[in-house]
Amino acid sequence: MKLNEDAKKIIDESSNKGELGTVLKKISELLKEQAIQPTDLQWTILINHVNEMIKRSIAGEQMSGVDPVMFEEVSEEALMIANEVVQHIGNLPQDEMYVLSIHFETAKQNEG
Repeated sequence: MKLNEDAKKIIDESSNKGELGTVLKKISELLKEQAIQPTDLQWTILINHVNEMIKRSIAGEQMSGVDPVMFEEVSEEALMIANEVVQHIGNLPQDEMYVLSIHFETAKQNEG
């Protein structure tokens, strides 16, 4: 995982730096298993999203509900990675998995 300055800044300024680092390590391992390589920009956007997810988990906040039907085109791999991340963070609704899966699905398209 190669991080640009924006990504490093998000991590450095996070009030949950330790947890964010742990989750990012897990994501990096899961992506490697699936041979998915996000671009620098995709990593930065993903890191920002995960940081916000951790904040919601700690605060017990719920994001607005999403319609799973909107995510029918998302691959099993992207959903599996997203589900593992949501379970790892904990205290998050399943809706988070669908929104997070888009990051992995987009990065998966880099292969082609």
